[in-house]
Amino acid sequence: MADGESDTYGPARIRRGRRVTPTPGARPVRPVRLGPRAVCALVLVTAIGIAAFGWPLLADPSSGLAHSQDAPWLFAALLPLLVAVVVATIADSGLDAKAVAMLGVLAAVGAALRPLGAGTAGLEPMFFLMVLSGRVLGPGFGFVLGSVTLFASALLTGGVGPWMPFQMLAMGWFTMGAGLLPGPDRLRGRGELLMLALYGAAAAFAYGTVTNLQGWTTIGGLGGPSSGISFHPGDPLHENLVRFLAYCAVTSLGWDLGRAVLTVVLTLTVGATVLKALRRATRRAVFDAEPVFEPPEPPEPPAGPR
Repeated sequence: MADGESDTYGPARIRRGRRVTPTPGARPVRPVRLGPRAVCALVLVTAIGIAAFGWPLLADPSSGLAHSQDAPWLFAALLPLLVAVVVATIADSGLDAKAVAMLGVLAAVGAALRPLGAGTAGLEPMFFLMVLSGRVLGPGFGFVLGSVTLFASALLTGGVGPWMPFQMLAMGWFTMGAGLLPGPDRLRGRGELLMLALYGAAAAFAYGTVTNLQGWTTIGGLGGPSSGISFHPGDPLHENLVRFLAYCAVTSLGWDLGRAVLTVVLTLTVGATVLKALRRATRRAVFDAEPVFEPPEPPEPPAGPR
């Protein structure tokens, strides 16, 4: 078998500037490992994100609920936390410029894919790429990729506003979830595609539901404060949650359905090709390469006289 053509592999080794194919039967590893420092950074940014999304549901009516006011603070906290996740991942797994380059390429491709659907009926092909990238590259890399891709696409499409940091968090969770799916080293073929398609469909609805929290608490629902789906500051949590579910069903269910269907169709039709390309790229990048320095071989003695 040619070097680097197997989907599962053990830690690669480098000897005299060339890659040595690991021996068969070596324990498979993730291309990008998630170490303890990266886990701590992800837990911290997730906790801040949950608080940012959910605090209006528990706040006092006189607190001035306006995500347009707290969005700059969330964005200011999110950027250094994203850098912290990257730094922690690099420190834990020894990633180098190749991983940063791959992050930039995938983020650029995802940002370019988002305007193709122009948001029509939720048809956003970017989501299927995020699912497959998170699956191959792991949860830590996936979280950063999702957030950076949404940030780049917002700049590209002019979608910068108080909703952007919330969308960045939601997209980061969306991509990270794909990296947490089971069987990253063993499950292949149709079974893997079906699992990714089901995850993409469920996560597409979850993404729309989570991001609705930002808009719902700001605009108060359709029909104004008197509407049965409006947000009422200070009301019991369970009553507001019932109104929120009704708000999602009325305003975004069709968009989420379009996003889910497109993600499933693209995953089942071209997912195998994209997964193969992503895995080939990560193999050739050799993220887990362990440099081994060996003394040069002694020169051969000169041939004696005949």
